[in-house]
Amino acid sequence: MKFLIDGSGARIKERRNQADELIGGQLLTPLTGYKKCEDVFGVDNGGFSGAKPKQFSRILKRQWDFKEQCLFAAVPDKVGDHKETLLMWEEYEHLADGYKKAFVVQDGFDEWPSNADAIFLGGSTEFKDSYEAELIVKTALDNNMHVHIGRVNTFYRFYKFHCMGAHTCDGSGISMYDHMLANLYSLYKKRFIKEPDVTVQIDMGF
Repeated sequence: MKFLIDGSGARIKERRNQADELIGGQLLTPLTGYKKCEDVFGVDNGGFSGAKPKQFSRILKRQWDFKEQCLFAAVPDKVGDHKETLLMWEEYEHLADGYKKAFVVQDGFDEWPSNADAIFLGGSTEFKDSYEAELIVKTALDNNMHVHIGRVNTFYRFYKFHCMGAHTCDGSGISMYDHMLANLYSLYKKRFIKEPDVTVQIDMGF
């Protein structure tokens, strides 16, 4: 599993200098509005602070010529509310036509839409750390879907989903603060050097 960094070209370069093997590309989002500076990228909708379909659509239109390098576009969702997220999928999924559409998994999940190409694991901390979330990720992987994990800022969460075979993740702390990636990478190296047999070699599903 590799991080998509929400940041400027300079910041992503810093993260690559710290832990290049854990950096997979860039996360574009209406929340921060950074310009695309990586070949490989994903698009978040910025829904953590409320739906932003217009801004989300503008990003996709701007990156249309590079859509083949886009790992997923997370269709607008409602934080913590699966039923509302399903309704929003019906309303907004057309905005991501031509892209790999990611359904954002939220608390109360029971299914993803049949035309979803990927999942973005969102939801509350309790939900994200639950056994239910693990089963959802496993099922998506078994169905050859791209799996992205949101809000990964600790080694515990990174390690769990990395070993499951998830493809990409993001974390605002990892993107913003040098010490958070440094600490995670240090634990990563210690863990996998001691137990090389548990290392999961994966690509980003691209």
